[in-house]
Amino acid sequence: MQIDNNPGNKTGLIQFDETDEPLDIRYDHIFKAVFARDTPASKGALSGLVSALIGRKVIVQTITANEPPINSILDRRIRFDIACKALSGELVNIEMSFNPESFELWKLEFYTSWQYSGQGIHGIKKSFSDLAETIQIGLLDKKQFFPDEALVHSFFYYDPVNNISLGGKTKIITVELQKTDKIIDKPIYELNSSEKWSVFFEYLTNKEKRATINEILEKEEEIAMAGETLIHISRDEVERARMISEMKYILETQSIRVEAEREGHAIGHAEGHNEGLQEGENKKALEIARKMKEAGDSAEKIQTITGLSSEIICQLW
Repeated sequence: MQIDNNPGNKTGLIQFDETDEPLDIRYDHIFKAVFARDTPASKGALSGLVSALIGRKVIVQTITANEPPINSILDRRIRFDIACKALSGELVNIEMSFNPESFELWKLEFYTSWQYSGQGIHGIKKSFSDLAETIQIGLLDKKQFFPDEALVHSFFYYDPVNNISLGGKTKIITVELQKTDKIIDKPIYELNSSEKWSVFFEYLTNKEKRATINEILEKEEEIAMAGETLIHISRDEVERARMISEMKYILETQSIRVEAEREGHAIGHAEGHNEGLQEGENKKALEIARKMKEAGDSAEKIQTITGLSSEIICQLW
């Protein structure tokens, strides 16, 4: 891996070689660590990503604190991925979902309304016209939600019968990273900015596409900033160990859930009634609760995630 320390060189800041093993930026806690740091490279990368996806140049001014401090790696998973405010006033929330749930689109809609209505305009000198434009961005992998081949979709309030837009201040943007398989072999000069970012996310850890990634890094300064931040995280042994521990937690929790669901379905089919399915669901919830307790999560959060009663959760302590 080569990093060009020449401050006058705006492109080609970083190049990955065959021996590099960067962390997978599609895991949300690594995504947060790369884009939410208080460094020029991290802020530059975030500004570049948001600009590419909303289609106009913006500069991220602040990252909104929502839940624990960003320096707490263990707690990053319970935050919005990244909530920020642009210099021109827009509120932008970005979610990276490596394994999105079937309800992901509803979740994006919920987050949009939450962020928009949460601004607060109470006071005699405030009006609805003072509400800032709110943009929700969902980077979705491992699942396709829309039947077309479009990588990026933008959603507004819209009347399809009369072909009229409400012209409101909320917008949802989705990027289906799986669809990059349709563009990965195109020449880089044919890719737009959002496509280059998508290829970077999806193929960064794929050594067979390393030449393509390096060409993107050479031509796109903001993506190179993200790569530079990521490689510093990957190099830091303490940080890398924490990130790997976090990935282990995520994968183990996911595996417990999947196996419990399979076991529950198997019991249900074997017994021919719903009690078997319920038994499997209860076992899944208890296993997830134990893992969350071991990770230091609060009883309130465990109850919210698992749906278990407070009495059952108290028995874990």
